[in-house]
Amino acid sequence: MSVKPEEGMVFTSLEEAEAFYYEYAKQSGFTVRKGSVYEVSGVIKGRHFVCSKKGNKPFKKYDSSSVSGKGKNKVKPRKKYSFHTGCVAHIVYTSRDGLSYKVNKFVEGHNHYLVGQEDMHFLHSNRHLTRVQESQIYELSFVNLGHVKAFNVMRTKYGGFEKVGATVVECKNFKRDLNCYIGEYDVEIVVRRMLNKKYFLPDYSFDYTVDDEGKPTAMFWADGECKANYQAFGEIVSFDATFNTNKYKMIFVPFTGIDNHFRNVSFGAGLLSSETTESYMWLLEKFLKAFGCQPKVVVTDQDPAMKIAIENVFDKCRHRLCMWHIMKKVSDKVGHALCNDDEFKEVMCSIVWTDSIDPECSDAEWLKIMNDYDLTSNKWLYEMFEMRGMWIPMYFRDEWMSGLMRKTSRSESENHFFSQVTNSQMTLLEFFNHYESSLEIQRHTHQKNDHDSRYTFPDLWTGFSIEEQAARIYTRAMFNDVQDEIYCSTKNCFGMNTITGDNTAKVFIKDHAAIGPGLLEVDFTRIDGDITCTCSSKRFERYGLLCSHVFYVLMMFEVLEIPQKYIMKRWTKEAAPNKVKVAMPLSSDSNFANAHEVDKVLRDIMSSYEYIINRISPDLEALCSVRDQMKEMAKKVHEENRPIVPKNRRDRFAEILRANQPVDGSTKLPGGIKNKGRGSHKRIKSKNEQASSRAGKRSRKCLICGLPGHDRRTCKVA
Repeated sequence: MSVKPEEGMVFTSLEEAEAFYYEYAKQSGFTVRKGSVYEVSGVIKGRHFVCSKKGNKPFKKYDSSSVSGKGKNKVKPRKKYSFHTGCVAHIVYTSRDGLSYKVNKFVEGHNHYLVGQEDMHFLHSNRHLTRVQESQIYELSFVNLGHVKAFNVMRTKYGGFEKVGATVVECKNFKRDLNCYIGEYDVEIVVRRMLNKKYFLPDYSFDYTVDDEGKPTAMFWADGECKANYQAFGEIVSFDATFNTNKYKMIFVPFTGIDNHFRNVSFGAGLLSSETTESYMWLLEKFLKAFGCQPKVVVTDQDPAMKIAIENVFDKCRHRLCMWHIMKKVSDKVGHALCNDDEFKEVMCSIVWTDSIDPECSDAEWLKIMNDYDLTSNKWLYEMFEMRGMWIPMYFRDEWMSGLMRKTSRSESENHFFSQVTNSQMTLLEFFNHYESSLEIQRHTHQKNDHDSRYTFPDLWTGFSIEEQAARIYTRAMFNDVQDEIYCSTKNCFGMNTITGDNTAKVFIKDHAAIGPGLLEVDFTRIDGDITCTCSSKRFERYGLLCSHVFYVLMMFEVLEIPQKYIMKRWTKEAAPNKVKVAMPLSSDSNFANAHEVDKVLRDIMSSYEYIINRISPDLEALCSVRDQMKEMAKKVHEENRPIVPKNRRDRFAEILRANQPVDGSTKLPGGIKNKGRGSHKRIKSKNEQASSRAGKRSRKCLICGLPGHDRRTCKVA
């Protein structure tokens, strides 16, 4: 059949006739739009297809009075170009029976330039995203790659802008339309998905609550792996509120601990609409319900609502304040001039960040600093001193595992970790997708650290059997710490005196690397093979790891291995076994029952494709053979004339999201949320930037006379 239409040509269906004219337009260099239709009793008897440049834009005279405002607020009419040129090229199809259609009239001539082949990809009819490209844009958004970056990924992958088949505008419009589809059903889709997980996945916890209007006020969720991690590493839990993670300003509250690699590990998370005591109490109650027991220590910032909620719900745990948050405020409370004083920072940090001096000495040093730097009237510092037992390590150094509480903010680093893949314009559905993607990254990193610890062996420095044992049982990060202590026991520790008794010994050690006098006492006991060894530094009690002084005494009494009672499982390689990922349907809707299997087959196809390319990529002849086979396969699929389903955008969005728009949803969108951290979309300025703004903009001066208000071209002195 000729590519060019001719009057009298017959087609078996209107769809075939339409596709023929669209293909002709594509090859000729113009685009088509549908014109009028003649219909009788539901049967199409006539159909017009016209050039997209048909018609003319109505003339509108420019009116200077339409310009409003002055200066920066001046608003001018928008300049918009027209694509219409009054082109009369068109084609008319007619039919007698509504089955076959023939070309009744064909006008070929155009009154405008036809687009060359090199610019064909700019034509609107040639710009559309395929199903694969739409899925790719959606999946790349999980790692916070927007539509512009997604388009750049595709044009790099395909080999040029013209190869993509769309522009960045189509990517932008797809994202816009997808969010419009989610729209008012955002929360309902999320709730149904989370309830679906709770139904299908073992040990998955999800709870939520709504107000009288059906708007969500709080959510909490944690999966089985979170619970397993809590059992292994849940002695200390840190949680803090972070903001601007979703478009509804709901507050994100992740629960964080420390794993056996001394890295952050997530125990679950929550979303709150307000920072009230009642909200935090609800969240902690659901946390307690999910995990079954209270943590030993909870670390938070100074939020008073959190404090009251912890006292009411976690009545058996110790509440401590994050010293990182407090020390961060010092510069604002004492002034930048004093905070930039190196001597002040040194003496302040010497009594705050250490746990090696006595509380009595610390009190005296604090008061001395207040007097020396004239800070006795500083109300904030006085309040911090009054609550010093909640945040300065030396005041709770005798508590079990207290050393983990003096490290920099775990919650702050966790918030930063999640903020890298969230923003203040996200829907809740996007937020949960990004959260799960981030959690998957965190767990992959943990699994990689476990693998490296189990299947690699470090270099030994001393050759002692106790060091070799530590290398076998501890993770990499923990072994590095233990190895340093073993090495220091041979280089920095010296026995001053030893007092022995029946099965006991007290060893006095001088540690040349310790802060202060460096005089330590170690009590050693051996009864029926059971060894007990305690040091006055109490490092094991604070961190769960032995100090160099204990290692010195163990080796002095020829103990070849670390006693089992001093090996905490939380620091070992087998602290928490790696979990097998459980596959589950993302939706209970029967329309997406086989979605997981479809995704699996698609990944198998892509994997096979990559395998073939990797095997034959240097061989041009083999590549050409594979290319020809794939083209033949594509031609066969094209000739089968398979219908592309789903055809409409609504069904396509449902397929991408694995969720239909609920018809009986009761959960509404949150609104009217006001909290102290809701902020704005503008970047928060530092104190220095704020001071510079108040100082005003620097005015330019004349280079000749040095006066403002003119330049050297208009200077009267010249």
